[in-house]
This record gives sequence, C-alpha cells and structure tokens, in this order.
Amino acid sequence: MNIIEKIAQDERVQAALQDLAAQTDRVVETAVSIQQIAAPTFAEGERATFILSQLEALGLCDVEHDDLYNVYGRLPAASPGNHPPVIISAHMDTVFPLDTDLTVKRDGRYIYGPGLGDNSTGVAGILHLAQTLSTHHLQLPADLWFVANVGEEGLGDLRGMRAVVKRFGREASYIVVEGGLFGQISHQAIGVRRFRIEVNAGGGHSWGNFGRASAIHELAHLIVEIDRLAVSTSPKTTYNVGVIEGGISINSIAQSASMLLDLRSEDAGALAELVKAVEMIVHSARERLSRKGDVDVAINISQIGNRPAGSIPSQSPLVTAAEDALRFVGCEQVNYVASSTDANIPLGQGIPAVCVGLTQSGNAHRLDEFIDPLFLSAGLSHLLLLVLASAGMQN
Repeated sequence: MNIIEKIAQDERVQAALQDLAAQTDRVVETAVSIQQIAAPTFAEGERATFILSQLEALGLCDVEHDDLYNVYGRLPAASPGNHPPVIISAHMDTVFPLDTDLTVKRDGRYIYGPGLGDNSTGVAGILHLAQTLSTHHLQLPADLWFVANVGEEGLGDLRGMRAVVKRFGREASYIVVEGGLFGQISHQAIGVRRFRIEVNAGGGHSWGNFGRASAIHELAHLIVEIDRLAVSTSPKTTYNVGVIEGGISINSIAQSASMLLDLRSEDAGALAELVKAVEMIVHSARERLSRKGDVDVAINISQIGNRPAGSIPSQSPLVTAAEDALRFVGCEQVNYVASSTDANIPLGQGIPAVCVGLTQSGNAHRLDEFIDPLFLSAGLSHLLLLVLASAGMQN
C-alpha cells in the first residue's frame, strides 16, 4: 500500500474527496468569474484583487498581495515549524489583450472562452481546494500557501514565481497547477532563452534610394540563417521567430525592424550551444555588412527572457506521490512531460516541484480555447491527495 492509498483510508479525507468531487459545477462557475476579468501579463491587478477577496472570504491567514500582485493565503499547520511549507500555485495572467472579447460559450460538454483553461480553471481549483481543506478541518504538519501569481505568460519571464520562490526558499516544495494537462506530470523544466534582435539602417525612398540597406531585408537574412540551423531532436531543441516588426510604408526602405526569438531545449548544454549559434549568425551578419561598407547598419541582440532548465528525479517523493494519486483517481495513462511552466524556477534550483493539471483542455492561447469538465472531478481529487501527501499527512 502506497502513501496515497493510506491517506485515502482516512474518513476525513474520504469526506473531503466526495465534497470536492461534487463541486465541479461550482469550480467551473468560479473559473468563469475569474476568466471574465481581463488579466494580460503586466496588467493582472484587477484579477488579483478579486482573488484576494476570495481568499479572505475563505478565512485564510496572512492574505495579501506583494508589489507584483502575487496573491497569497495561508492555511496554518497543526504544529507550526514541524514540516516545510507546501506552496500550491496557479498563474493568473493570460496572453490575451485587455480588449479581448471574453464571452464564454458552451457546446455539449465543452466550455469555450479565452484563458478559461490557461489558467482560470487552475486558479479556481486551488481556491476550492483551500475551501475544502478548511471545511473538513484537515490540519496538516505543514503550512499550506495558496498562491495566485503573475507573469507566467509571454514576456513575464516567470517574474511572479521568481518572487514566490525567493519568499519561501529551498525548504518549501512547490505544486504548480494548470487548468488543463490532466494526466500529465512535469518534473523536468525546459530551458528557454528569449531575445530581441533589432536592425537599424539608413532607410529612404523605395525608388529614389534603391540599393540602400533596408532593416527589414537585413532582418529577413537573419531569419533565413536561423532557419537553417540544425538542432537536436534528442534532447529536443527548438527555435521560433514569434514576432516581427518594422517599416513605416510599402514605398519606404525600412529604417528599423525587430524580431522576438524563442530558443528552447530539454538540455541546458544544448540550449547554450543554440544561443552561441544564433550569436554567431549575428556576428557574421555584422562582418558581412562591414565588408560591404554598410556602416549605417547596426544589429543589436538583447536577452529578454531566461527560463532555467532543471529537473528532479522521477523517484522523488513528490513525483511518486503525483503519479500514485493520478492512478488512485482512475487515470490509467500517466504521461511524464518536459514543459516550460512556473515550475521552471524551483526546478532550475533543484527544489522539489511538479506541475500538474486539473482537467483536459484545448486550443490554448487561442480565442476558441476550451475545457472539458469531464475530468475535473478526478483532477481536483488528484490535487487534494497530492497536497495531503506533500504536507506530511502520512506521518
């Protein structure tokens, strides 16, 4: 009998599991309430205020937000100081601009809405988990901190989770919750380096100054060279130009252009080699322009994001508990995935952390994003059991 099975024999836990499983509709309602508050990265304040009010209504201790608008609430341990704290976090920011139409639609068992799965459902899940633990008086050896954090998406560079880990340190363990991804466990963080590459040139009129260097044309040369890079499939290593900008009109030779470049790898060494290859492409382009005498062209590369790679062993107690809890709630196929999430920050420092999901979802980062609530009951039960094991209930 494993730890999860032992915990599930407790009558209080059985009652809590039944209660939480019956809350599926309410969790969806809470998720929609959160989703209806726009929260693009760097503009999470209004959503943070709503979440803070929900934590206060639950009667948690030390409810507050920090300067970044990370929101915190604590469920106290039965005996303070006897066990390291457990941090249960879900990011509240989305990829969608403030003016996005956030209308929610239902089609059969699927529920559609921008940001609903990623990550309003995750935030709603930890709120209802806190409520269930409090209602059933499941006092544990560890403090439980429920955290809704900012800055997970886009150029947020995990700034919210960086602050969370700085606050709680290496002694804590971290459970990162996503609305989708039920059945998956991530204890390996993909390393991500992000760069802005800018080209500036003399520019001019497309006819009268034909032949003068164009920032857009030079940027295109760089993209072609990056696209020719050979990258490893094992460890998986990728590159992507996600945004390009530049120019002022169709008949102007562009004076400026820029791109945002995303580089990723499961292996820190492979990622470092890819970064060097890109830097060499930029260096070679500068030399080529110098030989041509294009002294008015400048190419600048600057890092705008660094998500560290890292992992903990699959035999770690936190990972083992995550798998055992998934199997206990009826998940027959447990998938281990490498991913880029808030868990990168603790995993990059070798701190125990996993990322898990509450239900299944699709079309993330699209306007037709959806969740499938069919798996939500099992996902909530999985999270409850994992938290109880992580907080030392088996002891």
